Amino acid sequence: MNEFPQVLTIAGTDSGGGAGVMADLKTMQARHVFGTAVVVAVTAQNTLGVQDFMAMPTKLIDEQCASLADDFNILACKTGMLADAERVHAVVENLRRYDFGPLTVDPVMIAKGGAPLLAEDAIQTVRDELLPLATVVTPNLPEAEKLTGMTIADNAAMVQAGHALQKLGAKNVIIKGGHEADPKMANDFVLLADGSAFWLTAPRIATVRTHGTGDTLSACLTAELAKGQSMAQAIQTAKAYVAGTIQDTIQVGHGHGPLNHWATPSDEVTIHDA
Repeated sequence: MNEFPQVLTIAGTDSGGGAGVMADLKTMQARHVFGTAVVVAVTAQNTLGVQDFMAMPTKLIDEQCASLADDFNILACKTGMLADAERVHAVVENLRRYDFGPLTVDPVMIAKGGAPLLAEDAIQTVRDELLPLATVVTPNLPEAEKLTGMTIADNAAMVQAGHALQKLGAKNVIIKGGHEADPKMANDFVLLADGSAFWLTAPRIATVRTHGTGDTLSACLTAELAKGQSMAQAIQTAKAYVAGTIQDTIQVGHGHGPLNHWATPSDEVTIHDA
């Protein structure tokens, strides 16, 4: 009983299906683990943007976590959209209460279309309460800037930000470079708990169909950790998987289109020593 790898996403929904809990569960299924979910917020959302959202009562967040802990053998979990400081704190309390395995923190702050998904006053709560619990944190460049208070304009600053995030408590760090200016390559910086570091590089693809990339990477990473991959292996698999979902595109929606979650991992991701 309960031997099949089971994982958990704690996040908001995306009615358009491309991000949030929906992207997480699609990714988990594609990576051959059983996905469960604690819904923190519900959005009215499509590829054009976020029209509205409503946060769940903290009592319901508590009850969802208790329900899962009572029945499932969760081997790894991730967080995504957490809405505001009250919900972040509620999630933190549940992560302290239950053992859901290694924790991937995707510090979701802004949707692809620019809508805020985390209240400004909650950033401090993420920094002070959630990051110290993180086995790995996966910010993009704007999120890393918000969490560290740094301006990240080049690779050297990405390295500094990685060490700053480790000092805030996250054991392992991957800073996603998709927002950087390099027109040809997307470079991610990885800093591991043992102090080793490396870069992951993939060709940049000219497309607007990148909705849900952060959710998908963190969900794939969570799935691979649940299957027993090392942190370095799991991060490399997640990068290759996301690159594949962008390369093997599907045509859905009129704005920032979703990824192709049944794509195979790309073989064009390279690893370089930092």
